[in-house]
Amino acid sequence: MNIIERLRAPDGCPWDRKQTLETLRTPITEEAYELADAITKKDIQEIKEEAGDLLLQVVFVAQLAKEQGLFDMKDIVRTICDKLIRRHPHVFGSVKANDSDEVLRNWEKIKLQERKDKHENTSILAGVPDGLPPLLKANRIQGKAAHVGFDWPKGSPAPLFEKLDEEINELKEAARENIPEHIADELGDVLFMTVNLARRLGVDPDAALNQVCNKFKSRFEFMEREAQSQGKSLSDYSLEELDSFWNKAKENLKAQS
Repeated sequence: MNIIERLRAPDGCPWDRKQTLETLRTPITEEAYELADAITKKDIQEIKEEAGDLLLQVVFVAQLAKEQGLFDMKDIVRTICDKLIRRHPHVFGSVKANDSDEVLRNWEKIKLQERKDKHENTSILAGVPDGLPPLLKANRIQGKAAHVGFDWPKGSPAPLFEKLDEEINELKEAARENIPEHIADELGDVLFMTVNLARRLGVDPDAALNQVCNKFKSRFEFMEREAQSQGKSLSDYSLEELDSFWNKAKENLKAQS
């Protein structure tokens, strides 16, 4: 906090002095993703470093707000402490919660009351940021709906697979009709249902998609190296030859894992 205050001083850093709350929006998002990426890679040193980078953004926000007489770092910490205590009555109060699902239901009830007290939108979905990436937004929306019981019955995921098959068939029908708006709508239903299935299977859809993207990247880069070793580029090969490279990449990378 002292360092950021010094950087913002009249004789401090010209770049830091130039920043505003608005200009910090992008760095905040980027640092959050970089920390998430470090966690995915299980790189402890990088996690520590990226956590510091993200903390820096919070301290920066606090300093800018302090300069404008809005709030300071103590206010930020006090606010989150109060919120944590208020939303954990099963720990700091007399409310009973036997499992995680019950905790989440209580959490949503408390948030709803908080919004009522502030005369804000009382929809349970009101707290889902519009700016969330769509995959994360779908998962968050479904999870919040599930907290109040609007979810697929617990137990076998078979009904979800059946619903996914139904959505895929509707997408196929839209593709046959070749109406772009219908195709986009039905494809969205398929993706939304896939996220639902991921939740039931206990899989983070964002992490799963990121994992398969990394897997594809590794295999594709292997193919590029194979082509380069023959003095060519991938565009010099037929689709059948590229498929052969792909299968070789799969076997090679599987052997390394």
